[in-house]
Amino acid sequence: MALLSILCYPDPKLHTVAKPVAAVDARIQQLVVDMLETMYDAKGIGLAATQIDVHERLIVIDVSEERNQPLVLINPELVWSSPTTHLNEEGCLSVPGIYDGVTRFDAVHVNALDENGNNRVIEADGLLAVCVQHEMDHLLGKVFVEYLSPLKRNRIKTKMIKAQREESR
Repeated sequence: MALLSILCYPDPKLHTVAKPVAAVDARIQQLVVDMLETMYDAKGIGLAATQIDVHERLIVIDVSEERNQPLVLINPELVWSSPTTHLNEEGCLSVPGIYDGVTRFDAVHVNALDENGNNRVIEADGLLAVCVQHEMDHLLGKVFVEYLSPLKRNRIKTKMIKAQREESR
């Protein structure tokens, strides 16, 4: 097990579109273990492989209170979304300390492989639906701040660059 480094916005690598996972093999299974450990250590509820500079379609999520119900989605595809949406406050491990409103579908169904390569359909609503949509955006090279106004996005970008500069001193 290893803690992985999480890319921070505005790193251009966060805008890379992920490629499908070719095979659920030992490398992918170890990556799942490492991503879960990284997500739990960072106190997050979701992590996409894009955020750790691995550009393959892999997401880990755990929205449970006890942090003991990990969900692995490999090559996730949105197959249904509710006609209704809701404005939710979101944050992101790649944009630490920033929270803002993003409109998401209230419910989604996603077809994906699990960590053993088995096909499954996830029917998600509430926080899980928000998290799934947020993480799937990462696989498309999209960070949640891109839903915000250009003014807000530029302020966040400036704040993140300043924080990164101060950290590297």
